[in-house]
This record gives sequence, structure tokens and C-alpha cells, in this order.
Amino acid sequence: MNDTQPLRPSPAFKRFAALDALRGFAILTMVLSGAIPYQILPAWMYHCQVPPPDHKFNPQLPGITWVDLVFPFFLFCLGAAIPFALQRRLERGLTNLQAVGIILKRGALLFAFAIYQPHFAPYNLKTDPEWLSNVYGIIGFVLLFPMMMRLPDNLPKVWHWIIRGVGWGCAAILLSRFQYKNEPLTFSLYRSNIILMLLTVSAVFGSLAWLFTRDNLLLRLGLLGFLFAHRLACENPGWVKTLTDFVSIPKIWHLTYAHYLFIVLPGTIAGDFMLRWLAVRDTDTTSGWKKSQYGLLVALGIILTVGNLIGLKARWVEATVIFDFVMVFVSLVLTRSPQNHTESFLRELACWGGYWLLLGMAFEPYEGGIKKDPNTMSYFFVTTGLALFLIISFTIALDLWHVKRGTSLLVANGQNPMIAYVGMGLLIEPILSLTGLGPVLERLLPGAWLGTLRGFLLTLLLAWIVALFTRMKVFWRT
Repeated sequence: MNDTQPLRPSPAFKRFAALDALRGFAILTMVLSGAIPYQILPAWMYHCQVPPPDHKFNPQLPGITWVDLVFPFFLFCLGAAIPFALQRRLERGLTNLQAVGIILKRGALLFAFAIYQPHFAPYNLKTDPEWLSNVYGIIGFVLLFPMMMRLPDNLPKVWHWIIRGVGWGCAAILLSRFQYKNEPLTFSLYRSNIILMLLTVSAVFGSLAWLFTRDNLLLRLGLLGFLFAHRLACENPGWVKTLTDFVSIPKIWHLTYAHYLFIVLPGTIAGDFMLRWLAVRDTDTTSGWKKSQYGLLVALGIILTVGNLIGLKARWVEATVIFDFVMVFVSLVLTRSPQNHTESFLRELACWGGYWLLLGMAFEPYEGGIKKDPNTMSYFFVTTGLALFLIISFTIALDLWHVKRGTSLLVANGQNPMIAYVGMGLLIEPILSLTGLGPVLERLLPGAWLGTLRGFLLTLLLAWIVALFTRMKVFWRT
């Protein structure tokens, strides 16, 4: 690929179903991981560094589980979506300065969301009577619609301001009156959702990096070198540590949050490939590959993911390295001699996916083995590689085979991820508590695996609710 090749303008915006599906899978499994019972399930059902039964954080414990995949998969999708969000506007004449303004505005919105969510979470609120905290949680969920919903373009601007003003104004009044169980006892910027804060930093820095390197792939890859240098130097005495401490705000954000760009920037590279393919895929008239090749590629993404989870959790590192080399080789054999745009696109994804995966495995012995917390270089690149291979699987299943059954919920939730993220804590759980259905479900589905089924059913309920909003064209701006 020519590293200075510009993105091809697309005649009309098209969604990429595979990207939506992976994002939906990530957000729903993230919700599921918080809905399953604690203490009584096997270790592979929890974050690897927070094992049962006591769930005490052990930073010396290497390995990953399926729970450790959901956040990097979401970050990868965030990176891949950046070209989709900005390229169309740039084609229409948006200047770089205007694009920076849009990026910072988006960052401010995500930052506000990161502060807002824990301030309305019922488990944080101190109310009398106690059940009132659940009512406030539901109100907080409802207020997010006027605050964040994408309003129709044909609606007069004055109504945009009125609707936004009502949402933000009501939220501000409530936040000024709330009391909390833990310090600080009133509203505070120090009370934030760390996941959303990491997404904020990743979205802003990742978007800026893509904006100024969008026509130069080598330069974007070069940024990873500087990022690695910062990772090595930021805790050692010197100007790098001084700068890091100066720009970081204690208890709010830290410059090391930007290290997740090791996932986001490869995601932007994949996003560029996706945009180019969407612009030309309808021109494909012939296929040089057999149906069996496509089927094997779908299976390969799943096998690679499961194989790495098993091997790295069990610490069969050498066997996992051999397994990954073999699987990457198989993927290159299956994608050889592409005959059309789609096959060339899948070939690109396989090459880059193999590169990031094997790079991650090369880093595996470094930093004490692969870990989500504290995050390691191996963690960044292994999860990026796995995300790319799953994108291949979803692309074939959704965009080529047009599989709908079993995937429509993933796609719908991937198009509305922020509703899915807060829907359990601010809507479903408060309703279950207020109606008394929560304890009933716990009695009907007690214990380890029945409790897991309960969590799965609640996650499925959330997925249906989010899908309903998506079908109604109700989206939150993110």
C-alpha cells in the first residue's frame, strides 16, 4: 500500500455492519461481565487479574479472559470509526481547524458523560427514602436524551437550543442538590467513570492523530514509536516525566491514558481500509475465492480468539505462539490471490491482523506477561490483532453473506453503544429494584450458573431496548 494514498471520496455515507457488530459485541459483553455473580464462578469468567473468590487485584497475575477483551475491542472500534466521522466532512470542505473544533467538542461531551454517569448512579446516591435513588437514576437516563440525542437537521436551531437547554438545565439542578454516600459528598469532577474517561482521551488524541496523518500511513505508524518512548520514560526522572506530571490533572486524567492509542491508531488504519472498500465494493462482479475459503476465514477469527484466551490464561505461552504463527500463515494462504476489491480488503485485514497479533506475542515476556491491569504492550497488540480477525469474520457473515439471524441485535447495539453502556445501571436495575422484580429473579435463578443465566437474560433485555431505540432512529451523539 502507498503510505501517502489519500482516502477515496465516497459518494454517500454507508455504515459498515461488521464494525457495528464488533462494537455491539464489545458493549454487550462489557455489560454482561458486570451482571454475572461474583465469587462463585470459574476464574475465566472474570478479569484475569481479579480472580475469585475474593476478587482482590493481583497485578502479578498474567493472562487474559474474555472479560479482558471487551474494552480493547471497543477501543479498536472507536479508532476505526474516526475516519467515518471526519472524512465525509473533510470532503465537503471542512478545514483542519474546524475539524479540531469538532474533535474537542466531542471530547467535551464525552468528558461530561464520564462525570455525569457516576453522579446519577443509584449505588452512589444518598437519599431518604433509599428507593428514591433508583428514581433519580431513571430520571438521569431520561435526561440524557435531550442532552445527547441527535436532533433532526430540519428542526429549527432554536429548538435545538431549547431541547438541549432543558436537558442540561434539569441535570444541573439535580446535580447541585444530590448528596453522595462517599467523599466527596456533593458534586465533584473527581467522581468520574474511568472507562468513559479513557474513551474521552482516546477519542480526542486518536482523532487528532488521524486528522494530521490521514494521508501518511508511515507518519501515523511513527507516532507509535514516540508513544512507546513515552511509555518507557514517563516514570523516570527527566523532562518526559516533568511534562507528563504538568499536563495531567490528579484524580481526573493522566497523560498515560493516551497509551491506549496503541489500540486506537491501528484501529484508524483499519478504518481507512474500510472506507476505501465501502466506496468500491458495489463494483465487484466476480469472485476468485471459493465459498469454502470464506467459511474457513469466518471460523479462523473465532478459533484464533478462543485459542489465545485459553493459551494465555493457562500460560501455555510457547504453544500459543506456535498456534498463532500457524493460524496467521493459514489466513495468508486463504487470502492469497485476491481477484476483486472485497478480497483485497480482506487480504489487507489479514496481513495487518497477523502483524499486530504476532507483534503482541513478541512482547508477551515483557512486563511480566500479558495483562489488562496494569496494561502491557502485549495486551495492546494481541487484542488489536484479534479484533481485526473478528472484523474479517463479521465482514464475510454480514456484508457478504447478509446473515441477519443472531447478529441484528449486535449491529443495533453497536450503532447506539452509549445507551447500552448506561442502560443497565440507570434504567433496568432501578426498575427491577423499584418493582421488587430484582429479588424475585434472584430467587428464581440463584447460584453460579443460574445467576449467570440471569445476567445473560438481563443483558438480552437491554439489547432489545437499545435495538428499539435504534429502529426508531434515536441515537446519542458520541
